[in-house]
Amino acid sequence: MDVLTLFQRTAATVPAYRKFLGDNGIDPGDITDMAGFGRLPLTTKANYHQRYPLPERCRDGELSGCDVIAVSSGSTGTPTFWPRAIADEAAAVRRFRQVLVDGFGADKRRTLAVVCFPLGTWVGGVYTLSCLRALAPELPLTIVAPGNNKAEILRVTPELGAYADQVVLLGYPPFLKDVVDTGIRAGIDWSRYGVKLVLAGEVVSEQWRTLLGERAALDPVHDVAALYGTADGGVLGNETPLSVRIRRFLAERPAVAGELFGELRLPTLLQYDPADRYFESAGGTLAFTADAGVPLIRYHIDDHGGIVPFERMIGFCREHGLDLDDGPQLPFVYVFGRDVHAVSVFGANVYPENISIGLEQPEICEWVTGKFVLEAWEDADRDRRLRVTVELAPGEANTAARTQLAGASLRTQLIALNSEYANFVPAERQLPHVELLPAGDPDYFPIGVKHRYTR
Repeated sequence: MDVLTLFQRTAATVPAYRKFLGDNGIDPGDITDMAGFGRLPLTTKANYHQRYPLPERCRDGELSGCDVIAVSSGSTGTPTFWPRAIADEAAAVRRFRQVLVDGFGADKRRTLAVVCFPLGTWVGGVYTLSCLRALAPELPLTIVAPGNNKAEILRVTPELGAYADQVVLLGYPPFLKDVVDTGIRAGIDWSRYGVKLVLAGEVVSEQWRTLLGERAALDPVHDVAALYGTADGGVLGNETPLSVRIRRFLAERPAVAGELFGELRLPTLLQYDPADRYFESAGGTLAFTADAGVPLIRYHIDDHGGIVPFERMIGFCREHGLDLDDGPQLPFVYVFGRDVHAVSVFGANVYPENISIGLEQPEICEWVTGKFVLEAWEDADRDRRLRVTVELAPGEANTAARTQLAGASLRTQLIALNSEYANFVPAERQLPHVELLPAGDPDYFPIGVKHRYTR
């Protein structure tokens, strides 16, 4: 990507960005090298996308130049609109090609792609379907899009999968696990279909990947690939067998992973193409530059993570005993997620504001303090649920009746206020797991410490 050319073109043709630069006292003509580019202010939803009207953020101030609009709920739950043209999907199509062709051999095998992301204004389902259709003319690829209708997925997959050499399920990790597990209970023998998985939206553990390998009869390294996808920028990067091998190696060596990533927890590790996306690390979070219906210049996506050049990653692995001799020579990006603001369950972002309302109901608010902690909780069977740990008011008792009442209230408000939760999370998994703890619990509600609502 010629970042400077994209910057100059955006400054010249996008009214909002031209105003943004002017408001920050910047003459675009002064930006002539990457050092100058690196001093440009970061754009964010708050200082750019929520400040200027939608058409002004598009080329020539015209929304009509875009074909499709996706909707994201953002870090606060307020919807943001992301217009894009068909041409903007070319970079994402290349990422899907890398997964399907380089990873799954879809150029040599009859492939049935089953889109299991929710279909609607959210970016996942319709966007994935569009990218797959762009690939279909060059591959022996057939697509079916039941969305996140589990019964329909389990109806069409065995019948259509019989005519293919492999079946690729594309969806949010906990939902795909639910599909696999429900299929097993229904008598589906997944080993007959050459199952592959394409994931997005959430960090998964390597134990999860191994478990799905056993249950769906797939190779965890070569048959499972995560995408780094956002409504803001489309698909930014993807797992490769190389990145998965490295991640599985690091999963068994937390101290080594901590040396590389700065934390003991394991992020998603992906590779990206600098010709399509220009990544920067901004204080432990990520920013990127990309062309789109709304061009993004040094856009601070606020995902916690960083970048590692290819040679540095390979050298680091060799220093610690892992020799790697194949794979795309592309840089790496690692992503922990945006856990400061929300937790993700079945691809649905759950925000503290949604939970607060559930605990503020008259039948509950008298015996809780209003403090809580959100977690995306994985049980012993690797099933993902929303866990809400709630602080009881001083002297109040933890009873089964209160736990049940809080869970029911939270579910009601989540379904009413959060369309992603209502549509992405299967009905049987929508009841949060609630834990009631006494006031001042040292692990979740330590006294005298600034409270964090997510973990």
